[in-house]
Amino acid sequence: MNKTINAARFLITKAMEDSAFHARLVADPKRTIEQELGVTLADYHAIHVHEMTSGVTHLVLPPPGKRSEEERQAAITGQTSLAFLKKTMHDPAPPLRPAAQRQLTAPVSAMSAAELVGAGRESIRRGLGFLESVVDENGAWHCIRFNIADPDIPRHYEKPAFVSAFCALALESCQEVSAKSIYARTLNYIVETMEYPGLWRYYRHLPQDLDSTTLCSLLIGSHPWIVLGRSIPQILANRDENGRFMTWLLTENEPDVVARFRIEADPVVNANIIAWLGDCPETRPAQRWLETLIREDKLHGTSKWYPDTVTIYYSIARAMVRAAPVFDHLRAELAVRILELWDEIEGFGNVLLTAQAISALSDIDSLDRVDTKAQFEKLLTWQNEDGSWPELLAFGDQSLKWGVFGQIGHASESMTTAFCIEALERLSRATAV
Repeated sequence: MNKTINAARFLITKAMEDSAFHARLVADPKRTIEQELGVTLADYHAIHVHEMTSGVTHLVLPPPGKRSEEERQAAITGQTSLAFLKKTMHDPAPPLRPAAQRQLTAPVSAMSAAELVGAGRESIRRGLGFLESVVDENGAWHCIRFNIADPDIPRHYEKPAFVSAFCALALESCQEVSAKSIYARTLNYIVETMEYPGLWRYYRHLPQDLDSTTLCSLLIGSHPWIVLGRSIPQILANRDENGRFMTWLLTENEPDVVARFRIEADPVVNANIIAWLGDCPETRPAQRWLETLIREDKLHGTSKWYPDTVTIYYSIARAMVRAAPVFDHLRAELAVRILELWDEIEGFGNVLLTAQAISALSDIDSLDRVDTKAQFEKLLTWQNEDGSWPELLAFGDQSLKWGVFGQIGHASESMTTAFCIEALERLSRATAV
């Protein structure tokens, strides 16, 4: 794509200055936009160009909201937040299934490169088989909301768009037919949950947020609202005095039940925004902030929502690839920082963190700096018999501002499985070279 932060304004300006382009845009808007911006627009969404004249004015109304006025007002006042939360929750989730290593039929250390790749491919297919059984027909992924401090507090399934985007992005590199099928279903779900002009929220009773919005936007980049940057003015207006992007979009006529201590610039959220908006003047303060944290080795503990530093580096490495040349000059330092998280006994930590570290190192072309057979072994031995990987904390507010009630975690076997599949794809490709 010929990246421009406000594509709609760019197209209008060019049409006013170039009569030939103006004529093409009016006659065939979809094809003209695709050719000009270097994109492929979604087939399911029509585009019409209307030109005002001295005798004709067009008043364009936004699409109707996805909720009734009664529901909107209930969320805005916060009077029924619990009721809205219950609507977001689904069936109670079962107890945590204990994780257990399994014995491989042959030791990884004795496998040839071809055998390793074959074992990885079989593991990926088993993982996808599990995902096909748990990602619903509408394309929604689930995670489990639980209390970290008190296991007696009931666990619940939830299906926010954020989780679906978070996981589906990990499947992008997988070429298996079943992965493409799951991915396509998820795209439909993300479109269905989008709110005009291209924003998403985690819960019904919460305001829209930039973490959900950027991950979902990365996933459905062919939708005209996303291509034309309809939501960008609101996103750019949501920066602090240092140019860092704030997580919550606290706007008029939207819910405002977010405690003020939650209003913050999160490094993962800023990395995701950079991945979407790319290298432009509007994102450079956020780029400089993240670069400083990396160079000074101060990323640990900076994210309220992602308690593990590996996950922060995973997001930054993804931004480096998607928004190149952003962070290209930090490849060597990123590799050093990620490798510093390695422990001879625990490795990068549990299998979820191992998977994210592998993918991050792959993104920065440093996967050759770790023992790939050891990483293969960890991923293969922690896979369950049904093809899943263990439920492990993926994100959650660990700020403890509300004591035991504030220690909320989000995880699921399907989430861990998506990231393990991504890591196995990266390892298999590196081994096959």
